[in-house]
Amino acid sequence: MMRAGVFGAGGRVGKLLIGDLHCESEISLGAVYVRNELNFSIDPSVLVTNDMATLLKGSDVIIDFSSPEATQALLEKAIDHPKPLVIGTTGLDQHQMNLLKTVSESMPILYATNMSLGVALLNKLVYTAAKTLEGFDIEIVEQHHRHKKDAPSGTALTLAYSAAAGRDLDLDAVRVSGRNGNIGERTKDEIAVMALRGGDIVGRHTVGFYNDGEFIELHHTATSRNTFSKGAIRAAKWLVGKPNGLYTIQDCLELA
Repeated sequence: MMRAGVFGAGGRVGKLLIGDLHCESEISLGAVYVRNELNFSIDPSVLVTNDMATLLKGSDVIIDFSSPEATQALLEKAIDHPKPLVIGTTGLDQHQMNLLKTVSESMPILYATNMSLGVALLNKLVYTAAKTLEGFDIEIVEQHHRHKKDAPSGTALTLAYSAAAGRDLDLDAVRVSGRNGNIGERTKDEIAVMALRGGDIVGRHTVGFYNDGEFIELHHTATSRNTFSKGAIRAAKWLVGKPNGLYTIQDCLELA
């Protein structure tokens, strides 16, 4: 049976991964990484460590939902201890993304800003809609709980990249993430990505295509974080045995 190591075990999704892995028949929880101490009980057969090399050596695949800084440290350590990595950390900067791509030359890595099947399909629909609905204005709104640190969400940015790709646009050149004051009319190619924060919202994303006389809105709402943990476990089982390279959740779900 495959052994999964959980990096970021003390986080919201990390704790869910530990529970969901106990319900699996093809993959089990083999090790968890913690910086200090676990604040909850865990099966005594599971390796608990604060050493990344030990985590990597004791696992067949690593699932990471942590912070950008922690993910960077994991990638740097994995260079010397190659292992399939499933990474769901959001908010990575350009250096960290470049590092991820470089490290994937030595091991298979699946990176996704959202592990849900629904969002994977939504990205494909957004690309198709952006390509087909020429002239429609594109606006994206994301909503998350008050504790989320990065904005816009990684999922919203991925959706924006899908929309920009459908229009053959450079997202960095056309993205707007705030409007205030007398800014003038909306530009033709503008893609807005707006963030709302409040309460305990797990995640809601809306991509709207607006034209004179009609509009279409595509919505995805996550009602449980288990959507992300179960999606990551599915990705981990798929990734083991794959050639070195950088994969997406669309590859795993054969939606690419």
